[in-house]
Amino acid sequence: MATMPSIDEWLREAKQDPGFRNCGMYLVHNGTVRETPKAQARGIETDGVAADEKVGGMHFDYDEQRVQAAVEEARALPGIEYVRVWLNRGELELGDDIMLVLIGGDIRPRVIDALQSLVGTIKNECVSEVEKPA
Repeated sequence: MATMPSIDEWLREAKQDPGFRNCGMYLVHNGTVRETPKAQARGIETDGVAADEKVGGMHFDYDEQRVQAAVEEARALPGIEYVRVWLNRGELELGDDIMLVLIGGDIRPRVIDALQSLVGTIKNECVSEVEKPA
C-alpha cells in the first residue's frame, strides 16, 4: 500500500503549471474503501461481497497504460488545463485511500463533467477491485 500524496502540495504544483491562468476551478476526488459493498451501493452483483454483507477491505490494482490514456483523454476535453491522478495498489483496509484525482479547468460545468468522466473511466476500465468480507 502506498502513501497518498498531499492534496495541498498537488494544488500548489497545479498553480505553478503554465495552464493555471486559464483555471477558474480545481476539483479533487478522493476515493476510499467503504464498508458498504458495491452490490448494495450500486445494486450490481460482483464476485466480492454480497449486498447483505459488510466490506472488510479490498484488493486493488490498475493498468498503468489505461490510466495514462484516460488522463490524456481528460486533458483533451474543452476547457481542461490540468489533470493529475494517483492510485493505490495492493491489500487495502476500510478507510484506506484508493485514488486521488485533481482536475483544473476554466468553468465549473466543464471541470465537473471532466472529473466525473475521468473517475468513471478509471473505475470502469482501468482498475481491478475485489472486495473482501469483514
